[in-house]
Amino acid sequence: MLLNDKQIRQLAEKHRMIDPFVEKQKHQGVISYGLSSFGYDIRVAEEFKIFTNVHSKHVDPKNFSPESYIDVKVTGDHCLIPPNSFALARSVEYMRMPEDVFAIAVGKSTYARCGIVTNVTPIEPGWEGYITLEISNTTSLPAKIYANEGLVQLVFLKGEKPDLTYNLKGGKYQKQNGITLPRI
Repeated sequence: MLLNDKQIRQLAEKHRMIDPFVEKQKHQGVISYGLSSFGYDIRVAEEFKIFTNVHSKHVDPKNFSPESYIDVKVTGDHCLIPPNSFALARSVEYMRMPEDVFAIAVGKSTYARCGIVTNVTPIEPGWEGYITLEISNTTSLPAKIYANEGLVQLVFLKGEKPDLTYNLKGGKYQKQNGITLPRI
């Protein structure tokens, strides 16, 4: 069952599912964030890991090298992602997923219309932590990503509690605190 704003608000209040929780969508002068009719627009924090080829490394999800990226802390209101490049970031919001709720993160149309693609990511029942956000700049121009503004929308689905939730299986990304790199 797809959850609406009333149901999302109840889960946020009862389980602290989204923290901090913005009950009314903010959209004046910013890329929108907060509660919408059938979802919640989460914000991107000020820390980014931008991929670079300066050290001629390759990307290996089983043996990820810290030399594959540079750390960037936003000092103004945005981070520039180089042309045809990729970055990792994290959500401002800390998530605590109830054991019978699943969420899917999808890109916001404002960024999609500018050639910015965010990876569709599942947020499993029982998972807790900051969401690591994947951002691709598919254009031949540098792209601004605005810190503390909306980047992706979470769509929430509710079902019967599964036998094996993310926390019960000891998932490797449980309670991640910050931008989390690939783990095996």
